[in-house]
Amino acid sequence: MDTSPTALFESYEQDFLQFIEGIKDKLEGNGKNEIGEHRDATLRRVEMDLDEADEMVSQMEIEIQGIPQSLRTTYLSRLKSAKSSLSIYKKSLIDTRTSLARAELFSKSPNPSSSSPDNGGNGYYNSDDPYSDRSRLLSGTNILEDGTKRLQESQRIALETEEQGAGILRDLRGQREQIENSRGTLWRADVAVDRASSKLKTMIRRMYQQRAVTYSIIAVLVLLVIIIVWEKLSG
Repeated sequence: MDTSPTALFESYEQDFLQFIEGIKDKLEGNGKNEIGEHRDATLRRVEMDLDEADEMVSQMEIEIQGIPQSLRTTYLSRLKSAKSSLSIYKKSLIDTRTSLARAELFSKSPNPSSSSPDNGGNGYYNSDDPYSDRSRLLSGTNILEDGTKRLQESQRIALETEEQGAGILRDLRGQREQIENSRGTLWRADVAVDRASSKLKTMIRRMYQQRAVTYSIIAVLVLLVIIIVWEKLSG
């Protein structure tokens, strides 16, 4: 299995595209026609798929740091495109949920043409309170606005979390660069130590050679002195 940064990036990108294709089908394709609990379940699956796709993007951000500079520009463009697609479908999920909440709210609103204790069951709305419909509509609108605000707050928190994650990735990248620089410095120091050690060994070897030559010269001189003295004494 190829474990190079480019191969891993492309593997994560392929997984991301598969998640996006499934999300697109659930939001815009076959899943769009579902209603009720089936639609709610589909949207929950979309949310889980978005989490998985987000994780794939995070892995792509990690792997892109190990890609050579000569190739990184192309992969940065692909990463940017993946982030853009992820943001689009996150917003689409929020919009879809907002639309469903609005539709559910209006489907639960009182029907003026239906029979109720207020209209006597005659099919015509004769409420004693002419402002009751408006009050209920305003109440429903407030509920819808509250739900929209909560969804927007959730989106804001998700974006902040994404930014924090990106910040952590940048910190990790900086630490990785520092470790690589330290490793390079240690390697250069190791090479320098090896060279110094080799020079010291050469100097020691030469010192022993010079010492051996010196001892040899001294031995020869002593021998000559002995020979000269011997000849004088024997003569």
